[in-house]
Amino acid sequence: MSSEMFLIEAQVSEMFLIEAQVSEMFLIEAQVSEMFLIEAQVSEMFLIEAQVSEMFLIEAQPGENEMVDDTLGPLDLSPNDSILDEVDVHIQANLGDSLVQEALKTGVDLRQYSKQVEAELQQIEHASIRDYIKESQNIASLHHQIGACDTILQRMEEMLTTFQSDLQSISAEIQSLQEESLAMNVKLRNRQAVRGELSQLVDELAVPEHMVTVILDVPVTAQTFMEQLQELNNKINFAKEQAFRDTLACRDVQDVLLKLKLKAISKIREFVLQKIYSFRKPMTNYQVAQNTLLKFRFFFEFLLTNERQVAKEVRDEYVETMSKIYCSYFKSYTSRLMKLQFEDVANKDDLMGVEDTAKKGFFSMPSLKNRDTIFTVGNRGAVISADLEGPIIVPHAAQKNDIKHSFESLFRSQHYALLDNCCREFLFLCDFFMVSGNPAFDLFNSVLGRSLNMFLKHMEAYVAACYDSIAIFLCIHIILRFQTIMTRRSVPALDRYWDHLLQLLWPRFAYILQLNIESIHTTEPQKLGSIDTHPHYITRRYAEFSSAIVSINQTFPKDRVHNLLGQLQVEVENFILLMAAEFSSRKEQLVFLINNYDMMLIVLMERAAEDSKEVEGFQQLLNARTQEFVEELLAPPFGGMVAFVKDTESHLEKGQLDKLRQSESQVVALVRGFAATWKQAIEAISEDVMRSFTNFKNGTGIIQAALTQLIQYYHRFQKVLAQPPFKALPIRGELINIHHLMVEVKKHRPNF
Repeated sequence: MSSEMFLIEAQVSEMFLIEAQVSEMFLIEAQVSEMFLIEAQVSEMFLIEAQVSEMFLIEAQPGENEMVDDTLGPLDLSPNDSILDEVDVHIQANLGDSLVQEALKTGVDLRQYSKQVEAELQQIEHASIRDYIKESQNIASLHHQIGACDTILQRMEEMLTTFQSDLQSISAEIQSLQEESLAMNVKLRNRQAVRGELSQLVDELAVPEHMVTVILDVPVTAQTFMEQLQELNNKINFAKEQAFRDTLACRDVQDVLLKLKLKAISKIREFVLQKIYSFRKPMTNYQVAQNTLLKFRFFFEFLLTNERQVAKEVRDEYVETMSKIYCSYFKSYTSRLMKLQFEDVANKDDLMGVEDTAKKGFFSMPSLKNRDTIFTVGNRGAVISADLEGPIIVPHAAQKNDIKHSFESLFRSQHYALLDNCCREFLFLCDFFMVSGNPAFDLFNSVLGRSLNMFLKHMEAYVAACYDSIAIFLCIHIILRFQTIMTRRSVPALDRYWDHLLQLLWPRFAYILQLNIESIHTTEPQKLGSIDTHPHYITRRYAEFSSAIVSINQTFPKDRVHNLLGQLQVEVENFILLMAAEFSSRKEQLVFLINNYDMMLIVLMERAAEDSKEVEGFQQLLNARTQEFVEELLAPPFGGMVAFVKDTESHLEKGQLDKLRQSESQVVALVRGFAATWKQAIEAISEDVMRSFTNFKNGTGIIQAALTQLIQYYHRFQKVLAQPPFKALPIRGELINIHHLMVEVKKHRPNF
């Protein structure tokens, strides 16, 4: 092989030499091209020489012609058409020459002119001969150079012929080498393929001593053990794949691999079980540290691949241990948590329609610190906003500081702990035990099923005895928000549990609202004791409760809530009308209605949107009752003028002018009576309104509405007096200028 390589190297060197010769030939070819150029110049000189010789011949022709004339015999003068035509053409051509024309015009003697031309030609001939003689040496040198060039070209031809023959022999050798190279490449590829298969087989089956040492002696927590365990797993799987071939190599290592596998399984089983048993120790911050097992996830994968029975044992032990831990933890946590609940909670008698007495009332029981939160949300709404994902309540810390909580706050803490642990546990189970879909849900239920059942039983017991509708509704919305959180975390493990809770809470919430609706419906105003025109405590309860429910329901609106609130609103409106009917005068009835509607609007607008159904309904009722009250307010001092304006406008529309003439005396009394009492009447109206309404802003608004209505009536009164039946009455001169009236009205305009 080496001799062939040396031969190839010699041939390559020879090719480089030939290439140098070819370069030299290209140089010679350039020189030849230059010689060809010189030869062309010489040829041009030969052409010039031929022309000079021709000129010598032309010069010698006249003598020859004379000799011809002497030797010729008698000329044949017979006409010849072709000769004549040629002569004619020659004459015409000569006549066209500029010199001939100039000679004919000047009258020059042609013989003399011919001699002159002949003399000039002789001069040119002599000059040409001198030039030729002068360049004779150069022409001779050029001739020698052409001879040398021919010699060089002959040598080049011989070299190229030799080079061509060499190339033919080299081409044959190269073709032979290519064939040998192809054959060697095929052999090489075959050897590499065989070597690759064999080396992979050997590498996969060979068990190095380092692996044996690590598997037997190194603790499972070491990184080297994990690496060698993965390598061992690969060798076991490869040996299983090669088992059907029944090779000697597989039989040699099967016993070693089996022993190493059993040893690794034993060490892994012992380690994982110890880890699981360590979870039984008291938890720190109510959290199980099962995520510490995730970095040993391959251990369970190794067990599952090589010894399913041991893998099942490990999983069952984990499920049993964690199920007991979670159940114990949540049971203890729930028990301690419920001790932090307010003692004063709503009972079956705490309804909207219940009489507010000294013994059992809404605002009159100072001993019950949190009774006012039965129908008001207060700061309890923070449990679904700022505190939703806050830290859970730590019972011993809260007991130490004597901090009490409402049920929805305890519910949030309890279920946020459940949510957090369930999310972590579900993700751990899917990752460590390599399950997904229904098997993942089944495994999760095996771990936390007991805890979830305990939670459901606890909620069933609490809900059955609960009459705090706001607490129930807040718990519902806590669940709706927790569902969103778990969806965001991609953990659907608690979907069925949330549904069960909602199935418990929604009916109870509707039941408590129906109790409140029924309590208002059955309330008898006569049994509520003395009443006044101020807002009633039942309407205040409704306003606080309705605004709380509406504000909570805005994020996750439910039609069933709107329907229940609609029923409650109808009963409250009916109750207000029944209560108003207890007053003897219409004015007092309107004051009572306006005060209650205004109070409910104020409370509702603090939490609910202005375009909500409840706000719009009470706003319409308030506007209608306010307009009616304005008419009642203007009736005593200005009722005569108002009635006169309405009757007169009606008669004018019908064209009954005769009836208007009968009212002239009445006009005089109205004008003088208004002029005498209008200022005092306005003051009296203002004082009366401010005494009647508890809301100062609402009272000033009613005063402005009443005075604006008065201005409108007085303006209409003036327009009526400007009509024909009253236009001529002298009393029109005593009318008060409407601008004076407007100035007085502005004095009662509010400054806020």
